[in-house]
Amino acid sequence: MPLGLLALAVGGFGIGLTEFVILGLLPEVAADFSVSIPVAGHLVSGYALSVAVGGFLVTAATASMRPKAVLCGLMALFILGNLLSAVASDYTAMFAGRVVAALCHGAFFGIGAVLASTLVAPDRKARAISVMFAGLTIANVLGVPLGTFLGQQLGWRATFWAITIIGVIALSGLIAYVPARDAEHRGPGQLRRELGAFASGQVWLSILVTVFGFGAMFGAFTYIAPMLTGLSGLSPEAVPWMLVVFGAGLFTGNLIGGRAADANLDRSLLILLTILTVVLLVFTVTVNNPWGAGVTLFLLGTVGFAAVPGMQTRVLSFAHRAPTLASGVNISAFNLGNAIGAYLGGVTISAGLGLSSPVWVGAGLAVTAVALMGAAVLLLRRIPQKSGSPEPAAASLSS
Repeated sequence: MPLGLLALAVGGFGIGLTEFVILGLLPEVAADFSVSIPVAGHLVSGYALSVAVGGFLVTAATASMRPKAVLCGLMALFILGNLLSAVASDYTAMFAGRVVAALCHGAFFGIGAVLASTLVAPDRKARAISVMFAGLTIANVLGVPLGTFLGQQLGWRATFWAITIIGVIALSGLIAYVPARDAEHRGPGQLRRELGAFASGQVWLSILVTVFGFGAMFGAFTYIAPMLTGLSGLSPEAVPWMLVVFGAGLFTGNLIGGRAADANLDRSLLILLTILTVVLLVFTVTVNNPWGAGVTLFLLGTVGFAAVPGMQTRVLSFAHRAPTLASGVNISAFNLGNAIGAYLGGVTISAGLGLSSPVWVGAGLAVTAVALMGAAVLLLRRIPQKSGSPEPAAASLSS
């Protein structure tokens, strides 16, 4: 395995940790800043929206720059944002730190995914991307539970100090191991070529599938801490262990998803999104039982994240002539879905529909993702693709 892939995974670990650890610390942060749980949830949706904006703007602004230099600069921005969060004196300052950290997220994964796919053989692209995204899953399996435990024992600020240190380690790895070579086609006029990828309807459909498919999982998961303590009957000390269960599901799903996408991209996405809908519907019942909630959380993580490598690979396959901006926008789409799910979940809780209402939100988003994926497959079969768009290997994936 190329060491560059491992370095990208380390960066993904740090970014994944800062994105997800706040979920286990929402009650502590809300109490410290004297805000409600739904308001504290804006630290999740605000981060996600910042990723959605930054993924496009930062990737576009750096379109002609050297990929390694951009990745290192983004990791430095990540370090700064988490440092600001660690020393935040009030909710507004904390929110600002989250926004700064989030600005690096979309571009890092967007540029990193393209780079990862060039380090391996063409038939292993999805698996290479899954290695990079493994940083996210390891962050959930180990980082988020440990970060939550650390925050509960020493205060939530200690967690963000730890993340800042991890960012420094990740930056060192990027400098040492990410290949310094440029993508040959980057340079003057690259932004215009990158924007041309969005002329493809399949690129847009793929992005929408990402928004609703990923939003489905996080519509349910954003408020998991209060759901587990308020509905499942678990103590706050048990929440980190349930996050371990969810993280184990993410790790398992990431392994499955890369191989499934390389075997048959569109079919795997349709199946996984359909199963995700079923799991969410089951979760509306099992959330009231600690054992049932644990099993369903594992399945939610497995199925939800198994679709991630395929979602990213599908966008790259239809924007293969100029994939970097499309890749970054799709990373933004993941986080736009995260923001939509978190926001709608907070709205339903505030409306008095109960702590389990975000799970129903997730199920509705999953159904929408299935419909969009089905439409994308039907359009591929009805409309002959022009030569070279997408590449032959990608076109055959829906068969």
